[in-house]
Amino acid sequence: MNDDVRNIVLGVVAAGISASLGWLARTYLWRRKLRRKQAFFGLPENSEALLVVNRDPATSEPAVHRFDVFALLELAALIKDCGAHVTMVTQDAPQQSFGERTEFCVGGPASNRRMMAHMSAMLPGIRVNVDPEPVADRGAFQIGAERYRMDAGVTEYVLLARVSAGTETRPVFLFCGQRAITNQAATRYLARNHERLARKHGSGTFVLLLKVVNSQAYGPDLVELVADVTRVAQAPLPAATEARSRHRAS
Repeated sequence: MNDDVRNIVLGVVAAGISASLGWLARTYLWRRKLRRKQAFFGLPENSEALLVVNRDPATSEPAVHRFDVFALLELAALIKDCGAHVTMVTQDAPQQSFGERTEFCVGGPASNRRMMAHMSAMLPGIRVNVDPEPVADRGAFQIGAERYRMDAGVTEYVLLARVSAGTETRPVFLFCGQRAITNQAATRYLARNHERLARKHGSGTFVLLLKVVNSQAYGPDLVELVADVTRVAQAPLPAATEARSRHRAS
């Protein structure tokens, strides 16, 4: 074997080794990224997830608003990426406690009984005005001593929460918006920022207040983080604030 042939063979072998090492490195990084994603969502391979669907309060018949349908589709894609399976149920169907399966609950307490139960049990520091009449406080959030009113199509708010009862249980993700389009905005925010949220919060509980800006022009895409309200949301409302909140609701 002369020098030219030997150099060619060595070059081919080196290229093959480099390609193999590159493939192994990419596979390792991809698997590590997937494991972190699965851990954050509580969705190991072949696990089960529950999507709880709300109803459209604007209709008398059981129906889902189109923006909530879009939100559910985005969540289904996240679940599929984790290699998990999804079961979809309506808001009045699930008769089980939380923690058995990862749950994604969409819609405010006015349209989702399951959301109302979760917030009452796990987020006592938050009240949502569910008055069906078109009053100024309709849909407003009371978070501790602060109140966040909706200006439809201009400034709207949505709560994005990951609630966990412990390391041995599966988390519940809550998307509680003042309008259906804000629910979709929260699911899209989670899909885009889950890696950053995982680095910051790990597998623990967090409650974020998001603001959807000018949805009539930008849809669900322009979202701003207002505050991390985890501590306030988990503490009971002060007695005076609770009384004012009940008075407004009545």
